[in-house]
Amino acid sequence: MTTLHPQLAQDCITLGHFPLCRLLLMKDANYPWFILVPERDNVTEIYQLNEQDQQQLGRESSQLAETLMQVFEGDKMNIGALGNVVPQLHIHHIVRYRTDPAWPAPVWGKLPARPFEENELSELLHHLSTVEFTHFRWATKSQTSTTNGD
Repeated sequence: MTTLHPQLAQDCITLGHFPLCRLLLMKDANYPWFILVPERDNVTEIYQLNEQDQQQLGRESSQLAETLMQVFEGDKMNIGALGNVVPQLHIHHIVRYRTDPAWPAPVWGKLPARPFEENELSELLHHLSTVEFTHFRWATKSQTSTTNGD
């Protein structure tokens, strides 16, 4: 398993694994914000993945985006791979609402991250656990807590 960049480990909770990517939840209750991280060492850009991995990333990203929009009933799905602060390739998937605090601007730098209340996080995870992602395995409790940075 690829080592997660320390910033991602600090800012996110590992939810599980697709065939290529680790799925993370950003610790920011302002938005439903998820991150895919391909489990490949020394990759900072999508074009550095081999063709098969690029296709798999596209499938996983599309499946995640569609599912999140259905589950959270968003107005728009923002997908981005910036990597200016964290060089490890990671793709943000953020469900946006016309009523969210940053709309219509990007979420970066608009508000400080708002930690999840315990009940908010439990509800979000329960809601997601009812979804069937193709070829996805949920993280164990020990994998989740070690990635939380707690």
